[in-house]
Amino acid sequence: MHGRIKLNLRSVTSVKLCEGGLFERRHMDVSENDGCAPEEDGPETDLKQPLFLERVEKEPAKKWQTVVSNRLKKHCSCTTKKVKSKILGFVPILKWLPNYKLRDWILGDSMSGLIVGILLVPQSIAYSLLASQDPIYGLYTSFFSSIIYTLLGTSRHISVGIFGVLCLLVGQVVDRELALAGYPSESSSVGGNSTGVLLASLGNETNVECDRSCYAITVGATVTFTAGVYQMLMGLFQVGFVSVYLSDSLLSGFATGASLTILTSQFKYLLGLKIPRPQGWFTLFKTWYGIFTNLGKTNICDLVTSLVCLAILIPAKEFNDRFKTKLKAPIPFELFVVIIATLASHFGHFNSEYGSGVAGHIPTGFLPPQLPSWTLIPNVAVDAFSIAIVGFAITVSLSEMFAKKHGYSVDANQEMYAIGFCNILPSFFRCFTTSAALTKTLVKESTGCQTQMSGLVSALVLLLVLLVIAPLFYSLQKCVLAVIIVVNLRGALRKFLDIPRMWRANRIDASIWLVTMATSALVNTELGLLVGVLVSALCILGRTQKAQVLELGKAGSREHYEHLSSYHGLQTHSGVAVFRYEAPIYYANQSLFKKSLYKCVGLNPVKERAQCLKRRDMTKMKSGVKAWEENNEAALAVTLVLDEKSSRRVRSLVIDCSAILFLDTAGVNALKEVRKDYGEVGIDVILTQCNTSVLDTLERGGYYSSEKDGQVGKNKLIFFTITDAVHHVQSLSVPNGGCDNQS
Repeated sequence: MHGRIKLNLRSVTSVKLCEGGLFERRHMDVSENDGCAPEEDGPETDLKQPLFLERVEKEPAKKWQTVVSNRLKKHCSCTTKKVKSKILGFVPILKWLPNYKLRDWILGDSMSGLIVGILLVPQSIAYSLLASQDPIYGLYTSFFSSIIYTLLGTSRHISVGIFGVLCLLVGQVVDRELALAGYPSESSSVGGNSTGVLLASLGNETNVECDRSCYAITVGATVTFTAGVYQMLMGLFQVGFVSVYLSDSLLSGFATGASLTILTSQFKYLLGLKIPRPQGWFTLFKTWYGIFTNLGKTNICDLVTSLVCLAILIPAKEFNDRFKTKLKAPIPFELFVVIIATLASHFGHFNSEYGSGVAGHIPTGFLPPQLPSWTLIPNVAVDAFSIAIVGFAITVSLSEMFAKKHGYSVDANQEMYAIGFCNILPSFFRCFTTSAALTKTLVKESTGCQTQMSGLVSALVLLLVLLVIAPLFYSLQKCVLAVIIVVNLRGALRKFLDIPRMWRANRIDASIWLVTMATSALVNTELGLLVGVLVSALCILGRTQKAQVLELGKAGSREHYEHLSSYHGLQTHSGVAVFRYEAPIYYANQSLFKKSLYKCVGLNPVKERAQCLKRRDMTKMKSGVKAWEENNEAALAVTLVLDEKSSRRVRSLVIDCSAILFLDTAGVNALKEVRKDYGEVGIDVILTQCNTSVLDTLERGGYYSSEKDGQVGKNKLIFFTITDAVHHVQSLSVPNGGCDNQS
């Protein structure tokens, strides 16, 4: 008997390859027209030994007490070396700072830190509007996050600070809580901000009620603290791997959808309209409805200023992008526009004469630390979780992208700790949520950044602004800040131009992008992230549902099999059909697997069995019991004709399991049913090329232990190659070395 391998899964103790390994029969010509198997002991055949493999005996499972004890010893033991390793791992700056190449790196780090710091000043003030906060808190946020990430981060290049999408999410929560607390909307509040009142009330130890600005930053800081705690817990439980479930298409679609919401939210500042930010779902439509209904109240001064700033910044940004390879550093046009607009507003009295909204008083120095509001945490816990996931995913994806580009590695769990501390510690100093930002990271990289020392330089620039320069921005118009936000959305909005390319490259990824983007923009920002994750998971499941059973053919004289409909010149075997299923078989697709197999084979054994029984009953009625008993076997036997034109008759099916990654109980039962159903109509089913996981699952599921009709030995046949399986079933179908000449 050729190509038969027996494997006892319970009693083997080693892995070995017998002498000669896997061999082919040199004189066998297996084709569609010739299915003969040479005699086993014929002197004219040159046979080599088939492949025999024996499984390595698995180590006995350890008791749970032993496992727990070993883990406690591993994680709770304290040695000098382990303490040093933990400290260096938790505070990476202690590892790279002693090896800092001062002469080679200091110039690049200083230049990139200075440029990013200059860009952060106007952007920090601008994005405070998006988070519904006063400008000073944006400067605080950028300052503290730059320092903390320098100490704890593992990426050398990313810039951590204010990120537009997170500011939008925080701002939505802040506006909702302000409305629930009964504070007047921004449109009904009297101009300027009340940070000075907040400073005065905090300076006295009297129990003065919090005004609107005070309550807004209290909500923002509480959301930030809660998000940071989530990120710390995820780092503690080593769940940094969750970032791999957020695909690039999902994150890109989410960011683009959020960018549309951000763009819409800034139009009221561009036009000088004082309308409240809508809450709930479909905020995009609600915002545009509010803008169109209040279009007659447009502030002409703000509109003209916005158009002038847009006319300057858009070409300036394009200039920086086009000549970025030639420029040693991007020209800070935003800072120039902020300075010129502030001077024009101050000397033109835009606030008092034309009613233009301005940044207002920005105090110098720092506020004393303050605990978050514990009573607000239940209200913002769900929002903080989605913010934590988005912030971590953006940070890890950017850090891994730049680490791969520059040839070093980052620790995803340490990044979780770093971004968690960038949220927890600053929340005590009235800051809001931060993460890595792509635009500033690209600027940082392009200006010669080598290490996070550049983050300290950026922090020094912000410190100078906080201590000295901040009050000078009193007359800066809010519409100018809105223009800065809108101009910085160009990169995300350009993704719409890539839709045809994404669709041609991969329609599933493009569909995930479109669904996530549309849900984030049109329905709800946080819901867009959840829908994107669910759609991604459903797409993966859908691919297993779409998998079909394929019939294989042999590639000439080589022992290689491929899909018959995909390649020319493939040969089939007489009496044997080979099939492959390219997906795992589990509870969700096991019925589809059987349906696809029956369709590909061209015979539903259940229906065929019913027809055989019907024919048997008819024979019994016509010929009597004795005649029926004599012809019983013939009545139930089926010879399968796969191709009506060639009339190729098949008595055995070989299923190639090399693409089946895993099975569950339903999958094992499906294979049992297939073997049983085809066996009842006289067709053998053989599995081949199963991986060890599938073999173990089949063994545990009782696939090999069926003792019905003495089949246990036959069920335990294991084949590691399609060739061995084909030779085996051919030898069974052609007894005594005879040749089947059916055509």
